[in-house]
Amino acid sequence: MKQTENVIIYADAERCLGCHSCELACAVAHGGEGGLVGSVVKGLPLHSRTKVVVADEVMMPMQCRQCENAPCTMVCPTGACRQEDGQVQIVEANCVGCKLCVMVCPFGAITVRRDSHKQEEDTNNQGVALKCDLCKSWCAEQGKSETACVEACPTKAISLINMQTYRTALVQARAKELAQSQKHMTLTLRRP
Repeated sequence: MKQTENVIIYADAERCLGCHSCELACAVAHGGEGGLVGSVVKGLPLHSRTKVVVADEVMMPMQCRQCENAPCTMVCPTGACRQEDGQVQIVEANCVGCKLCVMVCPFGAITVRRDSHKQEEDTNNQGVALKCDLCKSWCAEQGKSETACVEACPTKAISLINMQTYRTALVQARAKELAQSQKHMTLTLRRP
């Protein structure tokens, strides 16, 4: 799927095992050189941009939903959080770590990471906002079309979907349900 389309990561809660493979794949994809082993050997922290959430008996990964009217982009004082090509992106170099985006995200999909090496250099370092970036850099570097979490999910509970395609399918499914409901109601009303 082209990354310039308005795509989101869709998670099917019925298929999710809660295995955290998506979290690990995300952390490794954004962990820099050397992957998982390199990060562990160098003592670098791994930061996942997706979190598996358990609510009652339902498990599912939560990450940025690439909102069309993203509140995070509206409150960012530096413009670090912005809408580009139908996706919400964070320009880390412009982020001041104010956490306004964290507070307004309706999905809790934004966190702030404090870099330990920056902390030593700058005592005013507030950190940098992190969120799902649809593995834009990772896909380009690896020559892949799917995100790391989609690729890693053993049950295929995670997929990339085009929002317009999703809306069309949803409208068609609801119309079919409504037609079936009306058909049932008509049959019920005609009975003596």
